[in-house]
Amino acid sequence: MAMEDPDRKTEVVLLACGSFNPITNMHLRLFELAKDYLHETGKYKVIKGIISPVGDAYKKKGLISADHRVTMAKLATNNSDWVEVDDWESSQSEWLETVKVLRHHHEKLSSPDPTVSLQNALPLTKPGRKRKQEPNRHDPIKKKNQSPDGKNVPQVKLLCGSDVLESFGIPNLWKLEDITEIIQNYGLGLTVTPSHSLAMPVDFSGTWNLVSNDNFEGYMTALGIDFATRKIAKMLKPQKVIKQDGDLFSIHTTSTFRDYMLQFKIGEEFEEDNKGLDNRKCKSLVTWDNDKLICVQAGEKKNRGWTHWLEGDDLHLVFDLLQNCL
Repeated sequence: MAMEDPDRKTEVVLLACGSFNPITNMHLRLFELAKDYLHETGKYKVIKGIISPVGDAYKKKGLISADHRVTMAKLATNNSDWVEVDDWESSQSEWLETVKVLRHHHEKLSSPDPTVSLQNALPLTKPGRKRKQEPNRHDPIKKKNQSPDGKNVPQVKLLCGSDVLESFGIPNLWKLEDITEIIQNYGLGLTVTPSHSLAMPVDFSGTWNLVSNDNFEGYMTALGIDFATRKIAKMLKPQKVIKQDGDLFSIHTTSTFRDYMLQFKIGEEFEEDNKGLDNRKCKSLVTWDNDKLICVQAGEKKNRGWTHWLEGDDLHLVFDLLQNCL
C-alpha cells in the first residue's frame, strides 16, 4: 500500500465563534475532537485552531465583559501549541455576523503578508444600512483556496456543535445567503455539543459527607467571620445532597447549624447566598476543571471561591483565596 503524501492533504484552520462566557474545558475538547476526526479522514491536516469571542455589542444577558472573556480564553490556551485566541471580533464596536468573522480570517490567510490587518479584508456593511447582495463583493475568491499570489492557503472551517447546525433551520435567525456562504466557501467542523450528548466529566449526584481541607479556618478569617462562629463551623459535619442533571446542579447542605440550598448551571453566572458562612450574597461562576467543580466569586470580598471534587465516597471541599477574581 502506498504511503499517504502529507503534502496533498488540505490544510485546515478551525475557527470557533461564540460568547465563551466563560471558556471551559469542553470548548477546548471540541477542538481536539474535530482535529482528530479530520485527521482520521486522511484528507486534512489541521494546522491551527482559533477562538474568537464575541464583542460586548452582542448584548447577551449575563455576558461578561469582552476583556475578561478574552483574558480567560488566553489563559486557558496558554499551554496549547495549536489553539490560540483572536480578539479582532471582540474589539469591534458592533456585533458581527459569523460569516463576516470567517471572511476576515480567510482574508488574513490569503494575504501574502500574514500580519495584514483588516485593511485588506472585505468591507463590512455600515450600521443602519440595509444589507443587499452587491455584485462580486461577497464572492470571496474565485479559487477559494488560492491567495492573490497563486499559493494555496488553508481552509477556514467553522467549528460548531450540533445545536448551531440545528439553528440553521430556525426562521429569521440566520440569513439564507450567510448559511450558503458558510457551507459552500468554508465548511463546518461539526462536533456533538457537550450539553446534548457528551457526558459530564463526573457525576456528583448523591448524598455526601463533606470533607473540608485545612484552610477552612484561614478562609473564614479572611472573610471577617467572628471567632465564635468559626469555632462552631469547624465542629460541624455537614452533609450535602447533590442532584445533577447534565450541567445543572442543585446542592442542599444540611447541618445542625444551618440549612441552605444552592442551584446553578455550569458556565452561567448566578447569585450565591453564603448564609452557610458569612450571610452575604455574591455573583458566582462555576466551571469544570477536569473532574473538579471550580467556583469563582465576585463581590465586596475579593479573591475567594471554592472547589469540589470526589474521592471514593467522600466529597471534598477546598475554599480558595484566589489571586484573581472576575
